Amino acid sequence: MAIRLGLSLPQARQYDIGRDVPDVARTAEQIGYQSLWVYERALFPEPATQGLYGVEGLPWPDVYRGVPDPLVTLTLAAAATDRARLGTSILVAPLHNPFQLAKSLATLDAASGGRVLAGLGTGWSLDEYAAAGVAPFEERGRVLDEIIDVCRAVWGPDPVTYEGRITRIASAVVGPKPARPVPILLPTNSRKAMTRLVDRADGWMPIAMGAEQLAAQWRQLQDLAAERGRTGPIETAVRVNARYTPKAYDGADRSPFQGSIAQIVEDLAAHAESGLDEFFFELQGGARDAQELKDVAAELYESVRAAGI
Repeated sequence: MAIRLGLSLPQARQYDIGRDVPDVARTAEQIGYQSLWVYERALFPEPATQGLYGVEGLPWPDVYRGVPDPLVTLTLAAAATDRARLGTSILVAPLHNPFQLAKSLATLDAASGGRVLAGLGTGWSLDEYAAAGVAPFEERGRVLDEIIDVCRAVWGPDPVTYEGRITRIASAVVGPKPARPVPILLPTNSRKAMTRLVDRADGWMPIAMGAEQLAAQWRQLQDLAAERGRTGPIETAVRVNARYTPKAYDGADRSPFQGSIAQIVEDLAAHAESGLDEFFFELQGGARDAQELKDVAAELYESVRAAGI
Protein backbone atom coordinates (compact mmCIF):
# COMPACT_ATOMS: atom_id res chain seq x y z
CA MET A 1 0.00 0.00 0.00
CA ALA A 2 1.33 3.44 -0.92
CA ILE A 3 2.29 5.74 1.90
CA ARG A 4 0.28 8.91 2.49
CA LEU A 5 1.89 12.12 1.27
CA GLY A 6 1.46 15.62 2.61
CA LEU A 7 2.67 19.13 1.84
CA SER A 8 3.48 22.11 4.05
CA LEU A 9 1.54 25.26 3.24
CA PRO A 10 3.24 28.56 2.30
CA GLN A 11 3.93 30.65 5.42
CA ALA A 12 7.24 32.28 4.45
CA ARG A 13 7.67 35.98 3.69
CA GLN A 14 7.67 35.60 -0.10
CA TYR A 15 4.04 34.45 -0.12
CA ASP A 16 0.75 36.34 -0.06
CA ILE A 17 -1.05 34.49 2.72
CA GLY A 18 -4.62 35.32 1.72
CA ARG A 19 -4.04 34.42 -1.94
CA ASP A 20 -1.34 31.75 -1.90
CA VAL A 21 -2.48 29.56 0.99
CA PRO A 22 -5.90 28.70 -0.54
CA ASP A 23 -4.31 28.39 -3.99
CA VAL A 24 -1.56 26.00 -2.89
CA ALA A 25 -3.94 24.04 -0.64
CA ARG A 26 -6.47 23.55 -3.44
CA THR A 27 -3.80 22.60 -5.97
CA ALA A 28 -2.07 20.19 -3.58
CA GLU A 29 -5.34 18.36 -2.97
CA GLN A 30 -5.97 18.16 -6.72
CA ILE A 31 -2.47 16.76 -7.26
CA GLY A 32 -3.20 14.02 -4.74
CA TYR A 33 -1.60 15.17 -1.49
CA GLN A 34 -3.58 13.80 1.41
CA SER A 35 -2.59 16.27 4.11
CA LEU A 36 -1.62 19.93 4.47
CA TRP A 37 0.61 21.25 7.24
CA VAL A 38 1.54 24.42 9.07
CA TYR A 39 4.11 25.29 11.73
CA GLU A 40 4.30 27.95 14.42
CA ARG A 41 6.89 30.66 14.95
CA ALA A 42 5.35 33.40 17.07
CA LEU A 43 8.03 36.06 16.66
CA PHE A 44 11.53 36.86 15.41
CA PRO A 45 13.70 38.48 18.12
CA GLU A 46 15.96 41.23 16.83
CA PRO A 47 18.61 41.26 18.02
CA ALA A 48 18.40 37.60 18.93
CA THR A 49 18.91 36.95 22.64
CA GLN A 50 18.95 33.18 22.14
CA GLY A 51 20.30 31.03 19.32
CA LEU A 52 18.16 28.85 17.09
CA TYR A 53 16.87 25.80 19.02
CA GLY A 54 18.56 27.32 22.08
CA VAL A 55 22.02 26.71 20.60
CA GLU A 56 24.29 29.63 21.43
CA GLY A 57 25.42 31.56 18.37
CA LEU A 58 23.21 29.67 15.89
CA PRO A 59 21.31 32.34 13.90
CA TRP A 60 17.58 32.25 13.29
CA PRO A 61 16.81 31.74 9.58
CA ASP A 62 15.22 34.64 7.75
CA VAL A 63 12.25 32.41 6.85
CA TYR A 64 11.08 32.76 10.47
CA ARG A 65 10.33 36.46 10.02
CA GLY A 66 6.60 37.14 9.95
CA VAL A 67 5.24 33.58 10.10
CA PRO A 68 1.42 33.78 10.09
CA ASP A 69 -0.70 32.19 12.79
CA PRO A 70 -0.95 28.43 12.17
CA LEU A 71 -4.65 27.98 12.88
CA VAL A 72 -5.67 30.98 10.79
CA THR A 73 -3.54 29.54 7.97
CA LEU A 74 -5.22 26.15 8.32
CA THR A 75 -8.63 27.81 8.29
CA LEU A 76 -7.83 29.36 4.91
CA ALA A 77 -6.77 25.93 3.66
CA ALA A 78 -9.86 24.25 5.09
CA ALA A 79 -12.16 26.61 3.21
CA ALA A 80 -10.38 25.84 -0.08
CA THR A 81 -10.33 22.03 0.20
CA ASP A 82 -12.66 19.10 0.75
CA ARG A 83 -10.61 16.03 1.65
CA ALA A 84 -7.05 16.80 2.73
CA ARG A 85 -6.27 16.45 6.40
CA LEU A 86 -5.14 19.62 8.16
CA GLY A 87 -2.17 19.29 10.49
CA THR A 88 0.06 21.39 12.73
CA SER A 89 3.76 20.48 12.82
CA ILE A 90 4.17 21.76 15.25
CA LEU A 91 1.97 24.10 17.20
CA VAL A 92 3.85 25.32 20.29
CA ALA A 93 1.03 24.45 22.65
CA PRO A 94 2.19 26.19 25.88
CA LEU A 95 2.12 29.56 24.10
CA HIS A 96 -1.68 29.24 24.06
CA ASN A 97 -4.38 29.37 26.69
CA PRO A 98 -5.38 25.70 27.09
CA PHE A 99 -9.13 26.26 26.97
CA GLN A 100 -9.05 28.61 23.98
CA LEU A 101 -6.72 26.29 22.08
CA ALA A 102 -8.99 23.30 22.69
CA LYS A 103 -12.01 25.26 21.52
CA SER A 104 -10.23 26.59 18.40
CA LEU A 105 -9.11 23.11 17.36
CA ALA A 106 -12.61 21.73 17.96
CA THR A 107 -14.19 24.51 15.91
CA LEU A 108 -11.79 23.99 13.00
CA ASP A 109 -12.38 20.24 13.07
CA ALA A 110 -16.15 20.70 13.11
CA ALA A 111 -15.99 23.22 10.26
CA SER A 112 -13.71 21.03 8.13
CA GLY A 113 -15.65 17.81 8.60
CA GLY A 114 -13.18 16.04 10.89
CA ARG A 115 -9.88 16.74 9.15
CA VAL A 116 -7.67 18.25 11.88
CA LEU A 117 -4.47 16.67 13.21
CA ALA A 118 -3.12 18.40 16.31
CA GLY A 119 0.65 18.15 16.29
CA LEU A 120 1.70 19.71 19.59
CA GLY A 121 5.10 20.47 21.07
CA THR A 122 6.78 22.60 23.71
CA GLY A 123 9.08 24.71 21.55
CA TRP A 124 12.40 26.19 22.60
CA SER A 125 12.21 30.00 22.35
CA LEU A 126 12.42 31.88 25.63
CA ASP A 127 11.29 35.07 23.85
CA GLU A 128 8.10 33.40 22.62
CA TYR A 129 7.24 32.18 26.10
CA ALA A 130 7.83 35.64 27.56
CA ALA A 131 5.64 37.27 24.92
CA ALA A 132 2.80 34.74 25.26
CA GLY A 133 2.67 35.10 29.04
CA VAL A 134 0.77 31.85 29.61
CA ALA A 135 3.38 30.02 31.68
CA PRO A 136 7.14 30.07 32.31
CA PHE A 137 9.39 28.14 29.95
CA GLU A 138 10.49 25.93 32.84
CA GLU A 139 6.93 24.62 33.20
CA ARG A 140 6.44 23.76 29.53
CA GLY A 141 6.11 20.00 30.03
CA ARG A 142 3.49 20.32 32.74
CA VAL A 143 1.59 22.87 30.68
CA LEU A 144 1.58 20.53 27.66
CA ASP A 145 0.16 17.79 29.86
CA GLU A 146 -2.60 20.12 31.03
CA ILE A 147 -3.37 21.21 27.47
CA ILE A 148 -3.82 17.58 26.43
CA ASP A 149 -6.13 17.01 29.38
CA VAL A 150 -8.15 20.15 28.67
CA CYS A 151 -8.51 19.18 25.01
CA ARG A 152 -9.80 15.73 25.93
CA ALA A 153 -12.28 17.29 28.36
CA VAL A 154 -13.51 20.05 26.02
CA TRP A 155 -13.85 17.64 23.10
CA GLY A 156 -15.74 15.13 25.25
CA PRO A 157 -19.36 15.03 26.38
CA ASP A 158 -21.10 17.89 28.16
CA PRO A 159 -21.17 19.02 30.85
CA VAL A 160 -17.42 19.69 30.80
CA THR A 161 -15.54 20.02 34.07
CA TYR A 162 -11.82 20.44 34.66
CA GLU A 163 -9.55 21.60 37.47
CA GLY A 164 -5.90 22.23 36.66
CA ARG A 165 -3.02 24.56 37.47
CA ILE A 166 -3.95 27.03 34.72
CA THR A 167 -7.47 26.04 33.72
CA ARG A 168 -10.65 25.75 35.73
CA ILE A 169 -13.87 24.77 33.95
CA ALA A 170 -16.94 24.62 36.12
CA SER A 171 -19.72 22.40 34.85
CA ALA A 172 -20.48 23.85 31.42
CA VAL A 173 -21.66 23.14 27.91
CA VAL A 174 -18.74 23.74 25.52
CA GLY A 175 -19.28 23.60 21.79
CA PRO A 176 -18.99 23.02 18.98
CA LYS A 177 -17.55 19.57 19.45
CA PRO A 178 -15.05 18.23 16.91
CA ALA A 179 -16.49 16.02 14.20
CA ARG A 180 -14.49 13.14 15.72
CA PRO A 181 -11.84 12.87 18.43
CA VAL A 182 -8.98 15.01 17.08
CA PRO A 183 -5.76 12.96 16.96
CA ILE A 184 -2.98 14.46 19.10
CA LEU A 185 0.53 13.84 17.75
CA LEU A 186 3.76 14.62 19.57
CA PRO A 187 7.46 14.75 18.70
CA THR A 188 9.94 12.96 20.96
CA ASN A 189 13.46 13.97 21.93
CA SER A 190 13.79 12.26 25.30
CA ARG A 191 12.61 9.23 27.25
CA LYS A 192 10.15 11.46 29.12
CA ALA A 193 8.68 12.75 25.86
CA MET A 194 8.39 9.21 24.51
CA THR A 195 6.57 8.13 27.66
CA ARG A 196 4.16 11.06 27.35
CA LEU A 197 3.43 10.06 23.77
CA VAL A 198 2.85 6.39 24.57
CA ASP A 199 0.64 7.15 27.57
CA ARG A 200 -1.28 10.21 26.40
CA ALA A 201 -1.14 10.84 22.65
CA ASP A 202 -2.40 9.27 19.45
CA GLY A 203 0.64 9.61 17.25
CA TRP A 204 4.27 10.45 16.62
CA MET A 205 5.78 13.32 14.61
CA PRO A 206 9.48 12.67 13.90
CA ILE A 207 11.74 14.49 11.45
CA ALA A 208 13.32 12.44 8.67
CA MET A 209 17.06 12.92 9.21
CA GLY A 210 18.31 9.50 8.11
CA ALA A 211 16.64 6.18 7.33
CA GLU A 212 18.54 4.13 9.91
CA GLN A 213 18.02 6.72 12.62
CA LEU A 214 14.29 6.95 11.91
CA ALA A 215 13.88 3.16 11.93
CA ALA A 216 15.77 2.90 15.23
CA GLN A 217 13.60 5.58 16.84
CA TRP A 218 10.44 3.85 15.62
CA ARG A 219 11.56 0.52 17.07
CA GLN A 220 12.41 2.20 20.36
CA LEU A 221 8.97 3.81 20.53
CA GLN A 222 7.22 0.54 19.71
CA ASP A 223 9.23 -1.27 22.37
CA LEU A 224 8.27 1.33 24.95
CA ALA A 225 4.61 1.05 23.94
CA ALA A 226 4.74 -2.72 24.46
CA GLU A 227 6.55 -2.27 27.77
CA ARG A 228 3.86 0.11 29.04
CA GLY A 229 0.99 -2.05 27.81
CA ARG A 230 -0.30 0.20 25.06
CA THR A 231 -2.60 -1.79 22.78
CA GLY A 232 -3.80 0.86 20.33
CA PRO A 233 -1.89 1.81 17.18
CA ILE A 234 0.46 4.79 17.04
CA GLU A 235 -0.30 7.04 14.09
CA THR A 236 2.75 8.56 12.43
CA ALA A 237 3.43 11.64 10.31
CA VAL A 238 7.06 12.22 9.36
CA ARG A 239 8.26 15.71 8.49
CA VAL A 240 10.66 15.90 5.55
CA ASN A 241 12.64 19.14 5.43
CA ALA A 242 13.61 18.85 1.78
CA ARG A 243 16.23 21.05 0.13
CA TYR A 244 15.34 20.76 -3.52
CA THR A 245 17.77 21.69 -6.28
CA PRO A 246 16.95 21.43 -10.02
CA LYS A 247 20.17 19.51 -10.64
CA ALA A 248 21.42 16.55 -8.63
CA TYR A 249 23.62 17.43 -5.67
CA ASP A 250 26.87 15.54 -6.10
CA GLY A 251 28.79 16.66 -3.02
CA ALA A 252 30.05 14.11 -0.52
CA ASP A 253 28.34 16.10 2.22
CA ARG A 254 24.82 15.62 0.82
CA SER A 255 22.20 15.43 3.58
CA PRO A 256 19.05 13.29 3.37
CA PHE A 257 16.45 14.89 1.09
CA GLN A 258 18.92 17.35 -0.37
CA GLY A 259 19.17 17.56 -4.14
CA SER A 260 17.07 16.75 -7.19
CA ILE A 261 13.62 15.18 -7.32
CA ALA A 262 15.22 11.81 -8.08
CA GLN A 263 17.49 12.08 -5.04
CA ILE A 264 14.61 13.10 -2.77
CA VAL A 265 12.53 10.15 -4.02
CA GLU A 266 15.45 7.78 -3.44
CA ASP A 267 15.78 9.03 0.14
CA LEU A 268 12.03 8.71 0.70
CA ALA A 269 12.11 5.09 -0.46
CA ALA A 270 14.79 4.29 2.12
CA HIS A 271 12.90 6.05 4.93
CA ALA A 272 9.59 4.44 3.96
CA GLU A 273 11.02 0.98 4.58
CA SER A 274 10.53 1.62 8.31
CA GLY A 275 6.78 1.14 7.77
CA LEU A 276 5.62 4.58 8.92
CA ASP A 277 2.23 5.82 7.75
CA GLU A 278 2.78 9.26 6.26
CA PHE A 279 5.49 11.64 5.09
CA PHE A 280 4.93 15.32 4.41
CA PHE A 281 7.27 17.63 2.55
CA GLU A 282 8.49 21.05 3.58
CA LEU A 283 9.34 22.71 0.26
CA GLN A 284 8.16 26.29 0.72
CA GLY A 285 11.43 27.82 1.92
CA GLY A 286 13.31 27.12 -1.29
CA ALA A 287 10.60 28.23 -3.72
CA ARG A 288 10.55 31.74 -5.18
CA ASP A 289 6.78 31.95 -5.23
CA ALA A 290 3.58 29.92 -5.05
CA GLN A 291 3.77 28.83 -8.69
CA GLU A 292 7.22 27.33 -8.25
CA LEU A 293 6.09 25.64 -5.03
CA LYS A 294 3.14 24.07 -6.85
CA ASP A 295 5.30 22.97 -9.78
CA VAL A 296 7.91 21.28 -7.59
CA ALA A 297 5.20 19.69 -5.42
CA ALA A 298 3.49 18.26 -8.50
CA GLU A 299 6.71 16.84 -9.95
CA LEU A 300 7.66 15.33 -6.61
CA TYR A 301 4.27 13.69 -6.08
CA GLU A 302 4.23 12.18 -9.55
CA SER A 303 7.78 10.88 -9.16
CA VAL A 304 7.06 9.31 -5.77
CA ARG A 305 4.01 7.49 -7.10
CA ALA A 306 5.82 6.46 -10.28
CA ALA A 307 8.48 4.86 -8.06
CA GLY A 308 5.77 2.76 -6.39
CA ILE A 309 6.24 4.31 -2.95
